[in-house]
Amino acid sequence: MCLGIPGEIVAIDDAATLTAVVEVSGVRRRVNLACVLPTGADPASLLGYWVLVHVGFAMSLIDAEEAHQTLRLLAELEAFADEVR
Repeated sequence: MCLGIPGEIVAIDDAATLTAVVEVSGVRRRVNLACVLPTGADPASLLGYWVLVHVGFAMSLIDAEEAHQTLRLLAELEAFADEVR
């Protein structure tokens, strides 16, 4: 099972290589958009969209509500793990 982490596309790093800057929990990282960008579409059309990121690739588009809910749940899991340690 793979875990995708929600992130918001905040900038296009290189349109030719379909890489964007995605903010994940306050950390910005480069992510490839090839799996979510429609054929022939301009990568800039995805600015502001939320994606699930796994190993440097945006795997799917998600809405902001789902992204925020997932981030809240991940924070709860992290807090629980800290309690258990």
